[in-house]
Amino acid sequence: MNADGAAPAASDGPVARLTGLVAALRDHGFGIGTGETVDAGLALEAVGFADRERMREALAATLLHGERQRPVFDRVFDLYFPALVTDPGQPAQEPGDAAGLAGLRTRIAEALAVGDTALLDRLAAEAVAGFGGYGSGPGTDGWSSYQTLSRLRPETLLARVRAARTADGGEPDFADRLLDDEIRRAIEGFRERVRTEARRRVADRQGRDEVARRAVAGTADRVDFLLAGREQLDELRRTVRPLARKLATRLAARRRRAARGEIDLRRTLRASLSTGGVPVRPILRRRRPGRPELVLLCDVSGSVAGFAQFTMSLVQALHDQFSRVRVFAFVNRVDEVTGLLARGAADPAGLGERILAEARLTGWHGQSDYGTALDEFVERYADALGPRTVVFVLGDARTNQADPRTESLRLIAERARRVHWLNPEQPALWGTGDSVAPLYAELVDMWPCRNARRLGELVGRLLPV
Repeated sequence: MNADGAAPAASDGPVARLTGLVAALRDHGFGIGTGETVDAGLALEAVGFADRERMREALAATLLHGERQRPVFDRVFDLYFPALVTDPGQPAQEPGDAAGLAGLRTRIAEALAVGDTALLDRLAAEAVAGFGGYGSGPGTDGWSSYQTLSRLRPETLLARVRAARTADGGEPDFADRLLDDEIRRAIEGFRERVRTEARRRVADRQGRDEVARRAVAGTADRVDFLLAGREQLDELRRTVRPLARKLATRLAARRRRAARGEIDLRRTLRASLSTGGVPVRPILRRRRPGRPELVLLCDVSGSVAGFAQFTMSLVQALHDQFSRVRVFAFVNRVDEVTGLLARGAADPAGLGERILAEARLTGWHGQSDYGTALDEFVERYADALGPRTVVFVLGDARTNQADPRTESLRLIAERARRVHWLNPEQPALWGTGDSVAPLYAELVDMWPCRNARRLGELVGRLLPV
């Protein structure tokens, strides 16, 4: 049965929905193979279709590889296997109906107080139907969870729900702060129900596949650094340690392979004389052990600040892989922040505020100036560069119309072993407006690095052994 109570068409049956679900998850970067898809089908056959939550858990158990994938999975699952929301028995309200809005808010508070999830589902559907429609087409042109939540303002119901809980004798001895946290979680759960219902209605009109691809936010490691909000950046910071461990393991394996050295052709041919000229035992040219030095030069201004802070935290977690790590931050002046980074390793969330408060990064204005910063780095910190030094520059190369001072970047490239520039903007934007990325890219290797997954790939590939 579909959400309207009609029998599904063959093309809309459980097999089609399952394959659509898997395809949508793959579009979000989930590694789901054919075997896992078959297992998911067998799991659905085993649990049946009567209990939607059992279906959800069965598919999650067979398709997911980590808990961090669960939020995306739940949103996509709700599109392909939506809840059967029956008519709540209340007439839909016209937008702007103050009396209807007040009554709906009262019923939502009562449902939150008793924790009636089925009723909350119906109220979310009623809210979107009454206050989420927009446009001038027949009925409506679309549905908006933002518009619905802006009218409802469920976050303002906390006091009313707390009073109802206490009046009903819910948990009279429960600590007030813990009770408030529980109510906030319940309110956020209702907000997510509204978002789910709005997506379902849009999917009915535009198609599930399109909505699953474009309207469902991906995992935090695939969110564009320049578009990430505070919550997404907080989620990214929680991935620093696991990502650092993975990269450290990869670097250690590369270092072991590299330590074996390359084939010494002359010695191998000489030794082959004893076997009739057949090189049975290749002789390797041993490499001298020694870990490289790493320098980070980071723009911490504006929208690129989150990208720089996440990368700095990642490098700090990897510092054992290098003989020395030095980190420099700049806006239009450069200052070394290696010490700040080490002292703040336990609190990555406050790293940006500490750097801006304690480091001297600006002169007479607060806009980024790559040319002046590069000049100052060469003048004050040239000792950080050497034949074993790899430099990573982090920034969008937007100079605010200032002189790019390419000669300073050229000098850095000449003194260092290698220079890599990680740019969080997409290449199509390089060279537009005040961007001098193509100019800098002529001197050093410039790589697009728009999200944490791409950053992990580049760091694992570009870091020296």
